[in-house]
Amino acid sequence: MLHQFYLYNTLGRKKELFEPVNPPYVGLYVCGPTVYSEPHLGHVRMAITFDILYRYLLFMGYKVRYVRNITDVGHLEDEASGEGEDKIAKKARLEQLEPMEIVQKYKNAFQQALATLNTLPPSIEPTASGHIIEQQIMVKKILDNGYAYEINGSVYFDINRYNRDHTYGILSGRKTEELLANTRTLEGQEEKHSPLDFALWKKAGPTHLMHWPSEWSEGFPGWHLECSVMGTKYLGETFDIHGGGMDLMFPHHECEIAQSVAANGKAHVKYWMHNNMITINGQKMARSLNNFITLNQLFTGTHPKLTKAYSPMTIRFFVLQAHYRSTLDFSDDALQAAEKGFARLMRGIQTLENLKPAGKSSVDIGTIEQNCFNALNDDLNYSLALSCLFDGITLINSVSDGKESLNEEDINKMNKLYHALVFDIFGLKIENREGETSNEFTSGLMELILNYRNEAKLRKDFATSDKIREQLANMGVSIRDTKDGTEWELM
Repeated sequence: MLHQFYLYNTLGRKKELFEPVNPPYVGLYVCGPTVYSEPHLGHVRMAITFDILYRYLLFMGYKVRYVRNITDVGHLEDEASGEGEDKIAKKARLEQLEPMEIVQKYKNAFQQALATLNTLPPSIEPTASGHIIEQQIMVKKILDNGYAYEINGSVYFDINRYNRDHTYGILSGRKTEELLANTRTLEGQEEKHSPLDFALWKKAGPTHLMHWPSEWSEGFPGWHLECSVMGTKYLGETFDIHGGGMDLMFPHHECEIAQSVAANGKAHVKYWMHNNMITINGQKMARSLNNFITLNQLFTGTHPKLTKAYSPMTIRFFVLQAHYRSTLDFSDDALQAAEKGFARLMRGIQTLENLKPAGKSSVDIGTIEQNCFNALNDDLNYSLALSCLFDGITLINSVSDGKESLNEEDINKMNKLYHALVFDIFGLKIENREGETSNEFTSGLMELILNYRNEAKLRKDFATSDKIREQLANMGVSIRDTKDGTEWELM
């Protein structure tokens, strides 16, 4: 059931008809998290946006390979210059753990949180540290092609050499001259030919925790390199869609394009797709700005900006409120409105399932279906499609009140439409009055919350442990610590 599907391509800055490189197969690559802290609401928007894209492509009949990476090495603190301490290594030093313990801890938290939000797992979830050899091979290709240079054991991409044959900045629209004019010289960059040159391979200093042998030095790969390598390894030298947050457009995705062209002689992505940010008081929500709200805080209501806990489906519904290329402003009021909107949608579906058919329909339901899919086919406008579904809820309620009528065939069509859109494509689940989707789901959510509490206790952070117990008690959940673990029950 293939549709005329249009996507906004950041590369061309316009909507383009989606035509896969090798139909019906589709290759989708999305930049995943750098796993050094708990997942927050900003991660959620990226994950849900591309989960809906993945679901819709499957719904249309495409055979999709969805690759979402895990960054576990090479992401340094100063992203623009490629200098500073590795983010994961720094967290390992602060928590007095091995770097791979940090990676495993926060990768587990990320995967558990997304499962709670009912996102489908990717087809492949590769890690940067698992592809060191492949990254070294790409570095050698770029060197052999003349677009990089080695100095003091580090290998840098040569922007000036690249610009003789190609254009650095075609994705973001930034000009090399303007970038140079706004670049300040930082300590540690003196060995580079140009401040814009970025590391493909970096020689490890004596205190650097993560490093591997190479022909250039004992070191580690640059952050940008991993996505070029893993995208082409699993999806081919040219694949269909590369997604990620708008904040990754420059320098990360810009560098990806340059690396791939330098290594393989061609761009590796046909459609670039970027979701916008979640903002809080008009400012981007980000770990670097320390204004983020974690998923655990949302689930338990333990953040000072929250008046209560919110269910995973409320959070997912909140993300559906705005087009993925628009900003989405967070507030407790917005979450409360999303909670009410989600409840109204679920009540409407329940009403639809209980409708009694009439001899003939007094209204045409075809317009609702057409409007929903027109919205999705116009750059995945799920917020507009959701609005069209609410137009249908108004009709459903009118039929239930006896003001309009639908025959059996139209009721079946409406049921099929709502189940396809709400459950299969939007990935929502019916919740009962307690905000739970099922006993299995509730058990999984409680396990996630209690794991956070147990970790707090092990760190001797008893204030957080007690606060989680108190918040659960306020929600009607009693917990009891036993020699076999922590037990819980509804009061």
